[in-house]
Amino acid sequence: MIIDSFQQFSSQQALTATAASTNYIDTLTDGNVGIGEPMCVVITLDVAADAGNGDETYSVALQTDSSSAFGSAVTLGTATITRGDAAGTKYVIAVPPDTSAKRYLRLNYTLGGTTPSVTVTAELQPQNMVQNDVYYPRGYTVG
Repeated sequence: MIIDSFQQFSSQQALTATAASTNYIDTLTDGNVGIGEPMCVVITLDVAADAGNGDETYSVALQTDSSSAFGSAVTLGTATITRGDAAGTKYVIAVPPDTSAKRYLRLNYTLGGTTPSVTVTAELQPQNMVQNDVYYPRGYTVG
């Protein structure tokens, strides 16, 4: 599948503390992103979610706002990443099929515990494109 960089929230974003996604998406509209083709956010672990101390927690919130500063962000959906999940594990957050989304979308990653650490890639895509892909690590050589 080809991913347009304008639909990407995070590209191999290394997280060790609570943070917003590197990128936000400007839908250029207000409230219509969930109407029509069902959309979702796919979050893929590039590096396993650390579970070294057993108290690490990871959650992801899809947020929307009418301003790119996200001063009044509203959560549209969430996913909980399980500590210890391997690289290649995918999580999906459905975009509500209504007009609750505002112009801007971003992800907010909330990490807790002693040594949380995970690297993620996340993008907005049509739900019909979500499948159980085979995961191949980056940087491999075909000979």
